[in-house]
Amino acid sequence: MDLTQQISPDAIKIVLVLFLSFLIGLEREERKGAGRSYSFGGVRTFPLIGLVGYSSAVVSGPQMLPLAAGFVVVAGFLLLSYWHKLSTAEPAGVTTEMSGLATFLVGTLVCYGHLWIATTLGVASLLFLDLKEVLEKLAVRIAPVEILTFTKFLFLSAVVLPILPRQEFSQFHINPFKTWLVVVAISTVSYLSYVLQKVTKGQGGIVLAALLGGAYSSTVTTVVLARRAARENRPHLFAGGILIASATMYLRMVILLALFNRDLMLVLYIPFLILAVAAVAFGWLWTRRADKDAQNLQPEAEPRNPLELLTAFLFAALFLAMLVLTQLAVTYLGRTGVNSLAVLMGITDVDPFIMGLTQAAGTLTPLKVAAAAVVIATASNNVMKGIYAYSLADRKTGRQSLLMLLILAAVGLIPLFWLG
Repeated sequence: MDLTQQISPDAIKIVLVLFLSFLIGLEREERKGAGRSYSFGGVRTFPLIGLVGYSSAVVSGPQMLPLAAGFVVVAGFLLLSYWHKLSTAEPAGVTTEMSGLATFLVGTLVCYGHLWIATTLGVASLLFLDLKEVLEKLAVRIAPVEILTFTKFLFLSAVVLPILPRQEFSQFHINPFKTWLVVVAISTVSYLSYVLQKVTKGQGGIVLAALLGGAYSSTVTTVVLARRAARENRPHLFAGGILIASATMYLRMVILLALFNRDLMLVLYIPFLILAVAAVAFGWLWTRRADKDAQNLQPEAEPRNPLELLTAFLFAALFLAMLVLTQLAVTYLGRTGVNSLAVLMGITDVDPFIMGLTQAAGTLTPLKVAAAAVVIATASNNVMKGIYAYSLADRKTGRQSLLMLLILAAVGLIPLFWLG
């Protein structure tokens, strides 16, 4: 007979309660030995609290009153401990007392068979207690504005998205959930790029800044690099970085197309990946070329926060407008109308238009027509970025950037030969 079948289930549960509560008590015992001020509990107290929680749950059965009474009694003792700490120590934290309540709940959860939740609660309590210095240093290093930025991201993804209806409205098949899902996807890519730029600031140079910035917005990155180039004497470095940012746009498009329209992605991913790899490689090699009378780079500016709520709502409005305009262009103007719209959208912001095509391709818009429009929009956007670079950078950087982006745009139009 299996040994586990001979051991009482209650015995296994009690051992688990003792193990988890002993670990928490051991950590508190070490803290108490290292400090000079009063500290509640240790390797004996916390296992007893866990056993009290387990026993209270056993006595209660389906009734919650005895369990609640046991919890109140333990909480009362912990409250007295905290009051004593306040009167004798300065400053006084409440972490130990909260870990005592968590230990009581560990015993309760184990009794009711929620072993995974109890183990998770115990391990999480142990980690929070043991990583005190690390977490406190992290809290000091993270600026309040970064917490606000992350809160905005959670608002967009975890608050707004789940409450939106998942049904289509009007003849344009507008789906609020899918519309906002596009906003969340764009925001996620942009936010991750922003975080990486903050983490790696000053460590990766122009090439890394171009890669990460291109993942956020190749147009914004082009403008930023071009303005920096105007005050630096590094034309090869900045022109190559601008090309890398535009190359990263193709990788970004492949990811977004894969998320929202796999059929459209399958049509375009091979030429887009080839363009991205070739342009990144050439751009990197170009940055390696020596510049005459090169100077040390000035400190780079802080990356701009991409998660403005107004920007997110504006993107959603633009996405819906592009979805409607694309359908109207297909219905009344045909393929020529869609391609003309693609050229115009490439001059402004290409993301809403391409994301609108992901919702329309294969249903409202023929797949090849949508794919050709994506190709034209990205090429048009590259031409516009070349004009930005030529206008904002110094003459040598501007000429190099414009030439390379025009070549990238021309090569990027090659897929039209088999999409026609």
